[in-house]
Amino acid sequence: MADGDTPVTMSDVARLAGVSTATVSRVVNGRYGVSASTIAQVRSAIERLGYESSLVATSLRRSRTNVLGLVTHSFQSYTAEVLKGVMEALSQSGFDLIIYANSDLYGTYSEGWEQRHLTRLSGTLTDGCIVVTPWGEVRSSTPVVVIDPVRDSTVPSVTADNLAGATQVVEHLLGLGHRRIGFIAGRSSLAAAWSREEGYRRALAEAGVPADPTLIGRGDFNPESAIPLARALLERPDRPTAIFAASDGMALKVLEVAKELGLDVPGDLSVVGFDNIPESALAEPALTTVDQSMYRLGYEAAHMLKSLVTGDWEGPRQILLPTRLVARGSTAPPKVTATSKIATRA
Repeated sequence: MADGDTPVTMSDVARLAGVSTATVSRVVNGRYGVSASTIAQVRSAIERLGYESSLVATSLRRSRTNVLGLVTHSFQSYTAEVLKGVMEALSQSGFDLIIYANSDLYGTYSEGWEQRHLTRLSGTLTDGCIVVTPWGEVRSSTPVVVIDPVRDSTVPSVTADNLAGATQVVEHLLGLGHRRIGFIAGRSSLAAAWSREEGYRRALAEAGVPADPTLIGRGDFNPESAIPLARALLERPDRPTAIFAASDGMALKVLEVAKELGLDVPGDLSVVGFDNIPESALAEPALTTVDQSMYRLGYEAAHMLKSLVTGDWEGPRQILLPTRLVARGSTAPPKVTATSKIATRA
């Protein structure tokens, strides 16, 4: 048995457990063909000796670590729902998951954060990574799948049909009779944000309603960024009768600002978000939104990544998932006022 100054080896574990080194290896690496009683015996020896199978050492002994990474700037409801799908896809797959995130929840984004994280994880710790909503194009020596990539990205990715979802939102509001529809955009570098704004503009144009640039505010998907933008829209004398925010987090802040200003939703103002995070259904009133199936985004990304790692992927490298409008209590026909009558005639 190893003394106190010598690292514990797999052979030490095998001797104490009374099994072969190959059996210990199978237990440590989660391989089949070992009885439950033998597994318990080996694990007991591992605990008694304090043996640790280093991920770095393991990566040097074989071609893969069987560990995947998920890189995200912060954990919000969106990321949590994505993670559920990732974990389901990796269940029983033989792959473990490392989650790498900044410590601040709504902190200031710093350019290049995702690339720094990838550099730390790729190669020695993980076989590949999922990157959630990066600020720029990412590069890695191991496979990468991006959820919500930047515009014109060539990296394997999974994203929702944001253009169709945003178009549905505006068509819904137009169908209710709204013509002055404000829009709070997301971070412009992301393909999702660009597509949602394009859907907003396209639906207005197809209805013959000019897009008023003064009704468009530019946020960054950080919920707090929507507060001054919503206040600016709602404090103007010709305020919009509806606001479409490019994420539920921002839309929930619009509801808060409307309440502070004494506006009734949906009586004085209709509000729509995008994502369908759990909080949207719990808002007062419940938020009309677009369901982009964040769970499925995570599931499909993890499925693609593990297949890229094993060399089994034969599908498209860019996956587009469908969206659907979820109409709830935050939208209704606009009140007929002198201002709205003038806007409608115009």
